[in-house]
Amino acid sequence: MNEFTVNLERLQAAVAASDFDAVVLTSPENCFFVTGVDAECMVLVSADDAVFATDFRYAEAAARVLGEMKQEMTSVSHPYTAIVNDFIAQHAVRTLAFEGSLSYAAYARAKTDYHAELVECGDLLHDLRRIKQPFELKRLIAAQEITDAVFTEMLGVIRAGVSEKELALELYNRLLRHGAQGLSFSSIVVSGENGSLCHGVPGDRVVGKGEFVTLDFGCKVGGYCSDMTRTVAVGTPSDTMREVYDIVLRAQNAALACAKPGVVGRDLDAVARKIISDAGYGDAFGHGLGHGLGILCHDTDGASPRNTRTLPEGTVTTIEPGIYLAGRFGVRIEDVAVLHDGGCTDITHSPKELIVL
Repeated sequence: MNEFTVNLERLQAAVAASDFDAVVLTSPENCFFVTGVDAECMVLVSADDAVFATDFRYAEAAARVLGEMKQEMTSVSHPYTAIVNDFIAQHAVRTLAFEGSLSYAAYARAKTDYHAELVECGDLLHDLRRIKQPFELKRLIAAQEITDAVFTEMLGVIRAGVSEKELALELYNRLLRHGAQGLSFSSIVVSGENGSLCHGVPGDRVVGKGEFVTLDFGCKVGGYCSDMTRTVAVGTPSDTMREVYDIVLRAQNAALACAKPGVVGRDLDAVARKIISDAGYGDAFGHGLGHGLGILCHDTDGASPRNTRTLPEGTVTTIEPGIYLAGRFGVRIEDVAVLHDGGCTDITHSPKELIVL
């Protein structure tokens, strides 16, 4: 059975309760969300039917995953436009919803070519995707278990004299050897003064003694992402480095203790931000506390200072405060929290107390 059928059924129920007759999905993440197929494709969904469309390159592989969902294969004489208009005619679709991520050029073509009124579907897919189903959580946890295992191995690899690029390559190889299907995102490996670069790119810089090394990495399992950051010291850190690390750890633990269904995203962010600001480092924490995690690494809303919405039961969000001192060093600690039962479960199990190698 295709586990993603539950997401398709949730979308169909949402369409039935909406003001439009059907929705057309074109983004890879939303198509995957309701089918489990990773391909260039389109999915048409009404309250009681669905059609998956792709081309020859993906048709056979998709058929192995789709189960009973109807499938159409495009061709020169049978393009996506024809498939959409056939669906519109068969289901008497008057209003067809599209995703907000659709490009203007694609929208302009669709407005001309599709035989229905186009309307934007708003937060419909976003709201469905942020509440994870049990099978989705299982995949997220499996990805996180690999990430934890690889971090443990990396503690035997990180040392003075190795370059950031070499460490990034080790991360990639070890994640794949543990069964990951790929990376969640390009790994961040920064050391010394590069540690103040939140999204620094691994380079030729060689790790030195008395420096921090930050690893921010994750992998995919079954189409779902993990994400974790740990900062470790190579050789004896300075008193200031220890102080900053302790502040970040206290901020993260405080936020995890407050993470629960119903909390407003920006309020959860404020818990960690106050601790860092009260310690005198408020200007050095310039990003949000966390983001949603799922099919994409930055998937849906989470513990962001810009998020004024509550986080519902089933939300998966990162909790990742940081302090970045330009030209000196940086510290970030990141875990993944699943919100449920009046609190949260931290599915990241790597140690967080300062590790000195």
